[in-house]
Amino acid sequence: MIYIPFIGALAYAVSTIMEKTILKIKKISIKNYLIVTFLGVVIVMLPFIYLFWGIKPQAFEFRNIIIFLVVIIFSIIANLFYLYSLKGEKVTKTEPARILEPLFVIILAIIFSFLINPDLYERKLNVIIPALIAGVALVFSHIKKDHIQFNKYFTAAVLGSFFFALELIITRLILDFYSPMTFYFLRASSILLISLLIFKPKFIDIKTPIKLKILLISFFWVIYRVIIYYGYLKLGIVFTTLVIMVAPIFIYIFARIFLKEKLSWRNIVASIIIAGCVVYAVLF
Repeated sequence: MIYIPFIGALAYAVSTIMEKTILKIKKISIKNYLIVTFLGVVIVMLPFIYLFWGIKPQAFEFRNIIIFLVVIIFSIIANLFYLYSLKGEKVTKTEPARILEPLFVIILAIIFSFLINPDLYERKLNVIIPALIAGVALVFSHIKKDHIQFNKYFTAAVLGSFFFALELIITRLILDFYSPMTFYFLRASSILLISLLIFKPKFIDIKTPIKLKILLISFFWVIYRVIIYYGYLKLGIVFTTLVIMVAPIFIYIFARIFLKEKLSWRNIVASIIIAGCVVYAVLF
């Protein structure tokens, strides 16, 4: 069971690389892509939602409905920042910022464990310490000539990571009232409907091969998110988050193979440190 999050990390890496190839197409805006992708997520989940549907009465309490709405708002904000950075910058340059998401999750989990509920948000030193080390490695991987390079895409990636992390932390407050599949289906459906109302997109004609690729990306996002939620419920939020930190290693490898993006020695060193931190947390 403890190895399931590794599958989620792989799914995350594959979807990221595939998204980069789609967003290179100039006529596909990030708003259109956001809507089409979530439409794909809903379509992918439809055959499974009947079998894995599960929701408890507590989910309909006023407090928990408000929390769900806050999750949706943060999700939309995070996705817009994420897609903006992905469309405008190379994967290897924005990934150090994006992988700050698990570090943000762990830091916020520690804060919430003191403020709200220590049972939902663990405080484990064997995970916290490796996470901090991995965070330093990520900062190091983005340093060049004695300074950190921040451009608008890198900043957007950082903000996207923060809002994704905040969304996940808040999600844990109500996740016990849903099955992982049900929660993601409701989350994706809500984001799709709200995005359609807000953006009122003018849909463009997309070729069938691209449509199929977007549907495949949606499939990998479903795997990633359902595993995340399952891990939070069964393995703990901190442990699951740290294991997911191996995703950038897969992304660096795939970016080099499929996108022909060069890897710096900083990327390589950071990957080794992250891998070591994850192995330590898993074994000890």
